[in-house]
Amino acid sequence: MSSSDGNENSVIFLTDSPEEVRKKINKYAFSGGQSTVEEHRKKGGNPEKDISFQYLKMFFEPNDEKLQKIYEDYKSGKLLTGELKEILIEKINLFLREHQRKRKIAEKQIDKFLFKSKL
Repeated sequence: MSSSDGNENSVIFLTDSPEEVRKKINKYAFSGGQSTVEEHRKKGGNPEKDISFQYLKMFFEPNDEKLQKIYEDYKSGKLLTGELKEILIEKINLFLREHQRKRKIAEKQIDKFLFKSKL
């Protein structure tokens, strides 16, 4: 997922709805999985290339043990790409729900922090 491709539909914004996040992750997040479910179960996925895993690793899964389990399950084929994306979608939406709640509170207080010129 990148903003450099010029497609704003492939970027997750802080104002996106849960449905928009789901759509964007499912459509645009590059997968390290195999072409078919059968092939993925047999060969496993590549978490090092999978954007969903990388997002979990860098931003959304603070528990190293859980992250290692996801890594191993994906690499072994036990966890499918769609299931990995679903984990990420839930984590992003949880983060955004809290961020958007705090943003609404902050919007009501913005005048306290703006400089007002007396000109």
